[in-house]
Amino acid sequence: MTNSDMDGGPLRPPTDDSVGVPPVPVASHGADAGPVVRLLLFAAARQAAGTSQVEVVASTVGEVLEQARSRFGRTFSEVLDGSRVWLNGEPSELTAPLRGGDEVAVLPPVSGG
Repeated sequence: MTNSDMDGGPLRPPTDDSVGVPPVPVASHGADAGPVVRLLLFAAARQAAGTSQVEVVASTVGEVLEQARSRFGRTFSEVLDGSRVWLNGEPSELTAPLRGGDEVAVLPPVSGG
């Protein structure tokens, strides 16, 4: 994702599979609000949230996940507890700082046969 993808402000219109999911509330767009980042949800996380991606304003990976827990509820939180979290394609710590345009991905365990 490029910075030009983020020119529409802190929230983007719903995409194909996020229709019906309310936008993440943003209290402030001031300097303290943090950068706009994209949260990508896969497999069971996507199913529990009802969407594959949302944009949020947060300063750390942990803040992104707390917003997601609050927004998507108990089932999503349970999936998140067993998931790996990546920042821009690399495993991440919750304390990792964010910059505008970063992507935080939730990757639940995948089973198959």
